[in-house]
Amino acid sequence: MAESEQPPTEEELREALDKVGVADVLLQAITATASLGFRRVSPEARDLPQARLAIEALRALEPVLREGGVDDAVVRDLEQARANLQLAYAKAVEESSGG
Repeated sequence: MAESEQPPTEEELREALDKVGVADVLLQAITATASLGFRRVSPEARDLPQARLAIEALRALEPVLREGGVDDAVVRDLEQARANLQLAYAKAVEESSGG
């Protein structure tokens, strides 16, 4: 932070929070979760329990987002990402078991 920049005031922070919806935060978290899940099935950073956790989190939040009014196209994209992650997970499990 430059010397002339001041941190936001408490009021400015409240105003910023008032503009953010829960669905927005969930979408950011789900996007990060999906990205981490794909990273955890990669050979370089394989951690299958973490990948499985990502899959289950995506699955659990899909209906919540849909019922919360998130655009159907966005939810479908998330469902597709979860399906792709599940396929990558299955492949990683097979590779890990020597198959």
